[in-house]
Amino acid sequence: MATRSQTAAVLLAGALALAACGSGGTSQTPASGGGKTLVIDTSFDLKTADPGRTYEPTGLIVGKAVYETLLTFDGADVTKPVPALAESYELAEDGRKLTLELRQGATFADGSPVTADDVVFSLTRVRDMKGTPSFLLDGVEVAKTGDSTITLTSKAPNPALPYILPNPALGIINSKVAKQHGATADAKDKAEQYLNANSAGSGPYRIESFNVSSQVVLTSNPKYYGAKPAYDKVVIRNVEAATQKLNVQRGDSQIALNLSGDQVTGMPSTLQVKKTASANVIFLLANQDSAISRTTTNPKFVEAVRKGVDYAGLLELAGEGSTQAPGVIPSQLLGALPADQGAERDVAGAKAALAAGGLSNPTVKLEYPTELTVNGLSFQPLAERIQANLKEVGITVDLQPAPVSTALDNYRNGKEEMGLWYWGPDYPDPSDYLAFLPGKTVGLRAGWKPGAAKEIEEAGEKAAAAIGDGARKEAFADVQTKLNASGPFVPLIQPSQNIVTAGSVTGLNYHPVWTVDVADLGVK
Repeated sequence: MATRSQTAAVLLAGALALAACGSGGTSQTPASGGGKTLVIDTSFDLKTADPGRTYEPTGLIVGKAVYETLLTFDGADVTKPVPALAESYELAEDGRKLTLELRQGATFADGSPVTADDVVFSLTRVRDMKGTPSFLLDGVEVAKTGDSTITLTSKAPNPALPYILPNPALGIINSKVAKQHGATADAKDKAEQYLNANSAGSGPYRIESFNVSSQVVLTSNPKYYGAKPAYDKVVIRNVEAATQKLNVQRGDSQIALNLSGDQVTGMPSTLQVKKTASANVIFLLANQDSAISRTTTNPKFVEAVRKGVDYAGLLELAGEGSTQAPGVIPSQLLGALPADQGAERDVAGAKAALAAGGLSNPTVKLEYPTELTVNGLSFQPLAERIQANLKEVGITVDLQPAPVSTALDNYRNGKEEMGLWYWGPDYPDPSDYLAFLPGKTVGLRAGWKPGAAKEIEEAGEKAAAAIGDGARKEAFADVQTKLNASGPFVPLIQPSQNIVTAGSVTGLNYHPVWTVDVADLGVK
């Protein structure tokens, strides 16, 4: 089935996945014959089906199927937003105003038309409910400026806005129906319970049943105005990775989303294995708060770590399909640094940096979450490999694994001397990675306060205001080059995203935000 043009990973995407793993039962009939039912096994990170509150990976898969957005991406291509509920869009030259013309003929699951009023209510609701995805529209005013015209106005230049709108959290809801069930465009909203059991969207699927710990069942929307999806029913099940592998091998499921590189090795030829670098970037941070550490605040220590890591060894550990991360922006996005700018191991150079910084056999603590996996990859073996690498250059690393909740608190509060974490895109645009600058979200987690690196901060301001792909690509590359030269972060790898499907499944593309668009999937 051809990709439909009309229809990330979040920091800590998957943090709850292992806590809710189920067994790989076969309560649903797998696809057979006409291929009408599709069974997908994944490790649930799921809290809600309300698009205005959704920000977990499994929820984004569901949201993408049930709720359409104004703009979307064509398959795996995140370089250019394309029309969805909006048939056209235009960004003003100053990057402050985005004007969209609404498509005619689109209908909700109850058959009522999608209107500009629905769009204004939906987007305003997301912004003003103050839920997890509210930040996507911070500083953005939404207005109906014609019968089918919507204008989004930003206080500051916001050239990323067309890349933000495809996020399923910004799915358009049937405002009349939602209001009847407690929806408001503020923090008093009470529509979540209704939206967890009912569909108020215009997408190709509807919710038949929804359980945050076991499975979600979607059925095709008979009122959908676009091309009918190939599968009448999609069952998304919460299954641990080892059982996912068994299920897809024996035909109890057609798709396994969470297998590691090792687990997909030696799959039978009857199955399809899609290996691609994920958009998740695993990185080290060295705290820049002298109250936390007098060692990691030394710029020569960070230089020694950057030169001391064996990147090739980490890739070997991560498995086929993984790539080194030359910067904090993943390879799929505009502004990513080319592969040849990745750091290289230089043991002698690392030892020289320690000596130049007056550091003799320093000892540091490295914190990381224990039960969290990224694309099937655990942090423990990565931490152990880094510990061994740095020992060779004269740095003793005291490993400090902790449960996700504990590690996350220390990380968010900037209390880790060193940390091993990852960042996935909230939306596929390089502006999302300005979070790594001083005073910003991830910068503060590394104890990097505003004013700590004026040259880098000025480069970030220039990148944020840049308009046009060429200027933005150059500006964001400059930010990363400066970050690599004097920032507290060491980008390591982009682990492989491994998706296994039955031979009958067609049209699968990995997407860094919603993982897979189930309505794009076809059957041979």
